[in-house]
Amino acid sequence: MVVIVAILLVAAVLLFVNLPDANAFNARVEQIFIQNDDLTSGAEIKLLEILAQSGTAFADTLTSYRVVIFVLLIFSTALLVAALVFLTTIIGLNRRMGEIERAGIQVNSLLISREERTVYLNNMEFTLTEAAIETLSVLAEARMDDDVLSGAELEAIVSGRDASDCEEAAGATRIKRLRDALGNQLMSELLVKTIARRGYMLSIDKDVIRMV
Repeated sequence: MVVIVAILLVAAVLLFVNLPDANAFNARVEQIFIQNDDLTSGAEIKLLEILAQSGTAFADTLTSYRVVIFVLLIFSTALLVAALVFLTTIIGLNRRMGEIERAGIQVNSLLISREERTVYLNNMEFTLTEAAIETLSVLAEARMDDDVLSGAELEAIVSGRDASDCEEAAGATRIKRLRDALGNQLMSELLVKTIARRGYMLSIDKDVIRMV
């Protein structure tokens, strides 16, 4: 940002230095007056007066152009700096999100109450449906045993059927409904982790899980 601002500053200085002098026209008209002091008729004097007024108008116009250029340079610099700040912020957030995804969600406590169909996650309370609370309970029990459940295994445990009679998609649907019930997409995606070609598990320390 410092380099860019410096480049714009140098460009502004060069631009203003190379702009014509606002009084150049007036100086030229004054020179005409001096060189043609023998012009004494009314029409000739009137012409010189018009030239003098034109020089003043030119000087005023050029001054206003300088102000406009200066304002535009400041505005463009501010926009560029703001864009760089936003870009830096976005890059920082993406890096932070990457760190969170690699580390998983930080959960200090997970209390599951099946009877009340309530989950307390870091003191945040979630009221879930019976199906969602059963899904989360099964995942919590599996996490305490360091197990990863496939969709079919999850469906089998929740429904009480044999895993061979259950489909992978049924378990995936239960996971999706659980994540939807938890609400916050980022938190739910990180809490209920998908392990490629293996299944699902809670990405939290098993020691923080309590079930009542």
